[in-house]
Amino acid sequence: MQKSPETTVASHAEPGDASLSRRMLIGAGAAATVGLAATAAHAQSLQTTTLGKSNASAADLGPRNKALEALNPDAYMAPPTDHGTVQQFWQSFSQAHRRIQDGGWARQVNVKDFPISTEIASVNMKLNAGGVRELHWHEADEWSLMLAGSARLTAIDYDGHPYVKDVKAGDLWYFPQGIPHSIQGLGPDGCEFLLVFDQGKFSEDDTTLLTDWLIHTPPEVVGKNFGVGQNALDPLKAIPPEGRYIFQAPVPPAIGDDIAAMTQASPATSTAFDFALLDMKPTKEDASGSIRIVDSRTFKISKNIAAAYVVVKPGALRELHWHTNVAEWQYYISGQGRMTLFANKSDSRTIDFRASDVGYVPVTLPHYIENTGDEDLIYLEMFKSATYDDISLNNWLAGLPPELVQQHLGLTKETMAAIPKTNLGVVGGKKG
Repeated sequence: MQKSPETTVASHAEPGDASLSRRMLIGAGAAATVGLAATAAHAQSLQTTTLGKSNASAADLGPRNKALEALNPDAYMAPPTDHGTVQQFWQSFSQAHRRIQDGGWARQVNVKDFPISTEIASVNMKLNAGGVRELHWHEADEWSLMLAGSARLTAIDYDGHPYVKDVKAGDLWYFPQGIPHSIQGLGPDGCEFLLVFDQGKFSEDDTTLLTDWLIHTPPEVVGKNFGVGQNALDPLKAIPPEGRYIFQAPVPPAIGDDIAAMTQASPATSTAFDFALLDMKPTKEDASGSIRIVDSRTFKISKNIAAAYVVVKPGALRELHWHTNVAEWQYYISGQGRMTLFANKSDSRTIDFRASDVGYVPVTLPHYIENTGDEDLIYLEMFKSATYDDISLNNWLAGLPPELVQQHLGLTKETMAAIPKTNLGVVGGKKG
């Protein structure tokens, strides 16, 4: 799928986010290929040396998938601090089946193929210019980030007032459970976006489609409902037996034309179903990176899903932290990094992540995300919650009596003094 740079998230990012380009968003496979040699070397060095000593016991003489090992060296040859059998917390859209139709495609990751993700499921979708994700609704709330291109949204609110809006790369939208809506790609290149749902078991196959519903309702009933004879419903016979789902249509007219048509019977809704994520000032930002937090306090309609859009500069770290209220679901947009998940009882595991990968952290479990590449690591933190929260290890330790921390960890006064005193979010980058 070809996209021009001006239709990607990068075109709406602040200077610190400029690395979020078409190459990073859509070219995840190419980026992985470029980094193959470096990661293979890393894996080899881990295999031959552990804690500074020869580690011949780690030699693998049997059949090997060297490409996969190179992409995830910390899984193949774990850091010596890893221990135990932590449940798999990595999955990738790049492994998911793509449902390709005339007009676009979709692929999903839910609890069926990512068992740890019990609270959140997700769909990655692309629509051609004019391609339509047909009129539909869900039993789950839908949160979305536009990854590239632009689209037109339509919906109707609880009071019957219509909504129509054009959204660009870097924008969000949110449709609560049962709110009917549609998505249509605009010119010149259509769009690609990530959908996040507040149910781990959610599946696109369970969506309520307008066409699927009407062709499976007796035609005399549909005719009576519309106030027309059954002959007027003959066009419905051309609809596939499973409904349209995604289909190709002409690019819609200017949005002013749609607004005029949609508001003839009722005034437009006052509800904002969309939010310009990258137009907002970062919640936290310094030389190490930035975090934009969007939840029900800033995006009022988003009652059940909170999010953080995180940029980690090369060599920097999303600091050691945890979340108190719900599990964290992650989507990696660009760059590469690694995360160690500590699961208590001496269990810990380190996994590497790249663009289109998905991660998951159970509630309260501590973790970090480190940028291991030479470009910005950009990813989403998603939560089934009205509000975002996290607790920083640095902030906690700095707020305790120093002697109490020293008694636990044996740290010197100089080390204690160096610990950041506040929750910075991202640390360890080059200053100045």
